[in-house]
Amino acid sequence: MTRKYIDCREFPSDTNCTVALCADSEKELLEAAVQHAVAVHQHEDSPELRKQLGQLFKEGTPPVENPRSATV
Repeated sequence: MTRKYIDCREFPSDTNCTVALCADSEKELLEAAVQHAVAVHQHEDSPELRKQLGQLFKEGTPPVENPRSATV
């Protein structure tokens, strides 16, 4: 089983969110990512949101350094 992650630092936001989430299962990661998107970024929980988030998952663990720092 490969760990998966999603990293808010990779995407521009009004809050400059620095949260990165990882889990051993896609199901667990999706639930955590949806909760974060709804609570912090005021997205509506919908099938479309879940699909979009799932497509952003990467294998491994998030980098320690902010990914946006490398592109600035």
